[in-house]
Amino acid sequence: FEGQDSNRVVLVPGPRQRYPGEFALAVMRRPLSFMTDLARTYGDVALVLIAKQPVVLVSHPDRIRDVLVTHGRQFHKGRGLERAKMLLGEGLLTSEGDYHLRQRRLIQPAFHKDRLVSYGASMTELADRLQGQWRANARLDVHEQMMRVTLAIAGRTLFDADVDRDAHDVAQALELSLRMFNRAILPMGEIFEFAPIPWVRELHRSRRRMDALIHRLIDERRAEARDRGDLLSMLIAARDEEGDHTGMSDKQLRDELITLILAAHETTANALTWTWYLLSQHPAVEATLHAELDRVLGGRLPTAADLPQLPYTRQVLAESMRIYPPAWAV
Repeated sequence: FEGQDSNRVVLVPGPRQRYPGEFALAVMRRPLSFMTDLARTYGDVALVLIAKQPVVLVSHPDRIRDVLVTHGRQFHKGRGLERAKMLLGEGLLTSEGDYHLRQRRLIQPAFHKDRLVSYGASMTELADRLQGQWRANARLDVHEQMMRVTLAIAGRTLFDADVDRDAHDVAQALELSLRMFNRAILPMGEIFEFAPIPWVRELHRSRRRMDALIHRLIDERRAEARDRGDLLSMLIAARDEEGDHTGMSDKQLRDELITLILAAHETTANALTWTWYLLSQHPAVEATLHAELDRVLGGRLPTAADLPQLPYTRQVLAESMRIYPPAWAV
């Protein structure tokens, strides 16, 4: 494939497909191994044609920085995130340009240090509540347990709400939406959104239930008109002091909240699940981790103030996410 920059022609290496649809099927069925093989065989910048659409894989950290930082304004979010708008709307993950900057200004205060400390108290309380339900020698689906606790944490910190009664609807809608997203990013993937097949109909039903939950919470909080210490309260009260001095509409609140639920729920649960798996495979590391926690905490629940005294714990989580990153492609 020949591309052209301002001064020269650039040759981008890549494979030829052996039969129509080969690469599309590979991306759908085994995306990680397909991309890994592509980078290993053709280098830091490689290209495949999927239904005549050129797809360039950039895998070296320096080149990734070129795309995301150094020349970031010359690039736009691609097909995947454009299609993700069918679930996320114009949230921070999918929006661009001046609109993205305005939304980021409005949301940023919710992640100041003092707010994060208060969120931490909810995280430890809910994690301890889940742990209290476990029994010795019981068999657990660890990923299901992590999905449950991260959803509970998201409900408390985002909405100051106990969403246990709605957890099944939210989790089902997210699971179905992510499944559909994997298909929708492929060429002609738009047809899945309107296809008369059972799982698509179930997706739309689940999404309507999730939207109803979000809008109910927004209506309740607007009616209260007070700061309950959660993120939704802050977003409702936020005003764009550098712009038009207005706040967010219900639609904007919905889009940002759905995006934050996805970020707080699925990815965090994945990171925790892989961490427990890796610790189970490395008993010496597990023993060192527990020794640090016992020494620093002495059996009590941790607080944000304990984090500087837990360097090994931080290293364990960082290494787990290096090996099994929850968001491994963009």
